[in-house]
Amino acid sequence: MGALEPLFKQAFGDGRVLQEWFGTVLLYSEVATLAGPYSDFARIGGAALDMTAASRGVALSPADRGRILQGMLTLPAHSDVRDGLQLMRDAGLRLVTLTNSAPAAVQQQLANAGLAALFERSFSVDTVRRFKPAAEAYHSVAEALSLPVDRLRLVAAHAWDVVGALRAGCAAAFVGRPGKVLYPLGPMPDIVGPDFRNVAQQIVAADARQA
Repeated sequence: MGALEPLFKQAFGDGRVLQEWFGTVLLYSEVATLAGPYSDFARIGGAALDMTAASRGVALSPADRGRILQGMLTLPAHSDVRDGLQLMRDAGLRLVTLTNSAPAAVQQQLANAGLAALFERSFSVDTVRRFKPAAEAYHSVAEALSLPVDRLRLVAAHAWDVVGALRAGCAAAFVGRPGKVLYPLGPMPDIVGPDFRNVAQQIVAADARQA
């Protein structure tokens, strides 16, 4: 998400507004899940952007608004992600994605990041119309793959996603990117690492022990 900071600096004069906006996106995705009505992640992102601008008294131009929302589709991958994914693929692990984005957006995001070919399938919460960390989102992947949910492992840098997966019955691994920490009141994953490649190495080792 950090790649969007320059766009927020241009629109708001402060790139750190990105964090406020994304927090609002996550909050109202949960409102949509718990209270309704459901809207896809892009629409919630736009609504949250309008709310952020209104709360700060900023007249957000259509051009700035469009650049920020389009930027969500072209986020680059962290430099360690491709190596980590390839490591897991080479070890025989099945790789899929599960995101809050709508299916068309997921395909654009993966293609633009250069990662689409590394995944077997891509899943969206749009199928169940309930955003992560709702249990139904994770269960939908297990059902689609005809696997028990405890055979899935979520890998994420968001503590809320890790909590959701663990509470749904999945295993999980946490990528401790700078500034990212686990939620101390939630269940803890068995794998934690400072970057994606390190986490991938631990996952491969754990899978080998279980084989």
